[in-house]
Amino acid sequence: MSDRLSVLKTYKLYVGGKFPRSESGRVYEVTDSKGNWLANAPLSSRKDARDAVVAARKAFGGWSGATAYNRGQILYRVAEMLEGRREQFAAEVAEAEGLSKAKAAAQVDAAIDRWVWYAGWSDKVAQIAGAANPVAGPYFNLSSPEPTGVVAVLAPQESSFLGLVSVIAPAIVTGNTVVVVTSEKAPLPALSLGEVLATSDLPGGVVNILSGRVNELGGPLAAHQDVNAIDLAGAAADAELVKALETAAADNLKRVLRPRAVDWTADPGTERMLAFLETKTVWHPMGV
Repeated sequence: MSDRLSVLKTYKLYVGGKFPRSESGRVYEVTDSKGNWLANAPLSSRKDARDAVVAARKAFGGWSGATAYNRGQILYRVAEMLEGRREQFAAEVAEAEGLSKAKAAAQVDAAIDRWVWYAGWSDKVAQIAGAANPVAGPYFNLSSPEPTGVVAVLAPQESSFLGLVSVIAPAIVTGNTVVVVTSEKAPLPALSLGEVLATSDLPGGVVNILSGRVNELGGPLAAHQDVNAIDLAGAAADAELVKALETAAADNLKRVLRPRAVDWTADPGTERMLAFLETKTVWHPMGV
């Protein structure tokens, strides 16, 4: 018997709960740390970025209106689905980042645990971000957190999976929807994550995943008038790009989370959840 031909995986974008190819039809070669070819990834265009923003805005009302408990359940379901594909993701991370199998598996385990960690925060973050404010009068004055809206996320370049999860999960657990630009050199774990999200009860459009050039996609997302905030984690190595994106984001007063050195394996804390929340303050007369 002759050997079977390999059936190579065709990676696609994840936009609006579907798996389209880039509208431009472009792809680029993805290689491992030794320069060996792994696959072709879609090379997203500005049109893909605009389509992703439309999908994210369409999903925002339903996702932000869901109960915090329900959002936590869905994030926990993502962790369950990842647990079942742990070996696949460990292999992809090992190839993408040139890690040993043990170190790659440890990163995947940490990413699964991070979904669980943020799921637990879903119905608790309001307790630390909200307040009953003291006022000099017969009123209740209550502050409560609300999601900012559509968040553009430039995923970390050096941590293709754990870093990716660490910037997506805190943004969506509080009710935001996101458009994610993957690690440019190692997009495959992120594109595979789209398959998990599609089967984990997460509504289509809540997370939209684009692979391609950060300097090509970052600008249109930073300047987009229907994007409410941007996380610049993936542009940390290019100070000029960061400055240009901050300038573009200022046009519609986007919230900007500036890049800095981060140990993605450390306790993430609450900063990334709180970064994309607005505070609504309500006055209410006592006794009414």
